[in-house]
Amino acid sequence: MKTGGQLIVDALEANGVETVFCVPGESYLAVLDALHDSAIRTIVCRQEGGAAMMADCAGRLTGKPGICFVTRGPGATNASAGIHIAAQDSVPMILFIGQVARGNLEREAFQEVDYKAFYGSIAKWVVEIDDPARVPEFVTRAFAVATSGRPGPVVISLPEDMLTAECETVAPLPWTPVETAPDPHLVQRAVDLLAAAERPIAILGGTRWSERAVADFQRSAESWSLPVGCSFRRQMLFDHLHPCYAGDIGIGPNPKLAAAVREADVVLLIGGRFGEMPSSDYSLLKSPYPDQTLIHVHPDAGELGRVYRPTIAINASPEAFAAAFAGRGPKALPAWADRTEELHRAYLDWSTPPESGPGAVHMGPIMRHLESVLPDDAILTNGAGNYATWIHRFHRFRRFATQGAPTSGSMGYGTPAAVAAKALFPDREVVAFAGDGCFLMNGQEFATAVQYGLPIVVIVVNNGIYGTIRMHQEREYPGRPVATDLVNPDFAALARAYGGHGETVEKTADFAPAFERARAAGRPAIVEIRLDPEAITPTRTLTQIREKR
Repeated sequence: MKTGGQLIVDALEANGVETVFCVPGESYLAVLDALHDSAIRTIVCRQEGGAAMMADCAGRLTGKPGICFVTRGPGATNASAGIHIAAQDSVPMILFIGQVARGNLEREAFQEVDYKAFYGSIAKWVVEIDDPARVPEFVTRAFAVATSGRPGPVVISLPEDMLTAECETVAPLPWTPVETAPDPHLVQRAVDLLAAAERPIAILGGTRWSERAVADFQRSAESWSLPVGCSFRRQMLFDHLHPCYAGDIGIGPNPKLAAAVREADVVLLIGGRFGEMPSSDYSLLKSPYPDQTLIHVHPDAGELGRVYRPTIAINASPEAFAAAFAGRGPKALPAWADRTEELHRAYLDWSTPPESGPGAVHMGPIMRHLESVLPDDAILTNGAGNYATWIHRFHRFRRFATQGAPTSGSMGYGTPAAVAAKALFPDREVVAFAGDGCFLMNGQEFATAVQYGLPIVVIVVNNGIYGTIRMHQEREYPGRPVATDLVNPDFAALARAYGGHGETVEKTADFAPAFERARAAGRPAIVEIRLDPEAITPTRTLTQIREKR
């Protein structure tokens, strides 16, 4: 005889879970009690949104569902930010929510929420377990749902009295991963289309990649001399210094790369949906009928033909397709090899940081220093804001599982993601980027890093404004800013107040020694960069945007 809470933990252990992220609540005390005797590491967080983002980052970097526990009502609503990220980013994740007792359902009891209604449009599956005997069934099914097809978040509601009820039931078994292998005939058709192409390009995106899949496709790109771009915030899918790499197809892409996508005669889109942001509002590939011949490879059949009508639709995971495609090289050196070289040179020029800019602190030299000192396996995380342009454009990703950034554009992600990344990969450097507005949305998770001795470095780019919104205001309503000015704390002092290490950078030359002291501190650190708000993008100032220059 076991309680529902014990059965939950047994099912997690059976499915290989090693770490869970949570904010505790009285609604699932029975689970917390079972975790006390488990080998699963429990990381307690400071807000449910941060906990859910940590679980998302765990799923993003490992391909296995990140696990989060929160309490009912306010806890569950706070966690919705992380669920939305996991949904739009196709990340496997399972959120467990304590619920009111079964006998009190439908009475609007204390903190009661109908989670099927609340999460129904953003979670991949929502279920409430009303019988402890079914815990092994539903939890294992949750792992299968979260990881199969297009991965995504699953929400499981746990009535409080179900968790304390005892029953005898079957032992949990681990989920069986579902692979979607490509049809060999379709792969050959794709090869034939590429062989006949004059201006092809490959675009990598989505999830369900692995280090092996990345290596397999890189070898294929070499054999085809195929230019390769990575979709928005999926840059870790290809080595940026590889001669086939053409750049990041994200927000504000290199105009030469955007032109290459528009002018391509064959586009090989692997793993991703190529949504609004990477497609430049569906202009690089027109929806629903692209001008280019489109070969779309995706693990979920429901995504094939949903936004774009492909010439060839291949229902396969990136890993399976990369393995099948790797053995089908061209019969002769393709005629477009010179074009691939030109696109790579254009990327290198585009990703070379500027030397200067407005104010006393210049981000270009700072990025150049980071490129010179960070190892290839360093993990970079960030949320959303104009500051992120400096990472996406100027950091050259070399390895798989080195990027934690939400394609949904959610602010507040970088710091909790860094905490999760360091907890999972303690031997690797982890650097979070955040704007001043972005950091203060989930900056309290810096305390979590301190509590667990996770020496992350958070670079806070402080320009005293919500920069992206101010930029749009100055473009659309010049000289009429409203609701975008910020008064901020001393972030270095805040780091010290939490028990971490703090540095303040007010001149470009300050950064290198400050960053090295932060790395050497042996505890979580914040490096605050006080940036002139005029330095709104790498190439344009706020004044230029306002005056439309």
